[in-house]
Amino acid sequence: MTPEEYVEEVLALVERIPPGRVMSYGAVADALAERSGRCSARLVGTIMARHGGGVPWHRVVNSAGRLPPGHEREARARLLAEGVPLRGDLVEMRAAAWSPGQ
Repeated sequence: MTPEEYVEEVLALVERIPPGRVMSYGAVADALAERSGRCSARLVGTIMARHGGGVPWHRVVNSAGRLPPGHEREARARLLAEGVPLRGDLVEMRAAAWSPGQ
């Protein structure tokens, strides 16, 4: 898979995350690892920062449930509007995490 194809796969997966659910950067990387040969949460984060404006970027958080850096306020408002459970500024990952097999 080319780097450009990987970007498209990441964005397509993020598009599939249902409202009210989230994935971590690492979970996105893991879900695509077998097909892509890549497994880097940092790479997914970079892709989201550079290309994620057209997808529901607010549904991708870090593994601890922290919101996208620099966009915490907007992400929090969007997630709350979708019914994502938050505790303070963290997503409750046990309740809100989604995987493509669900």
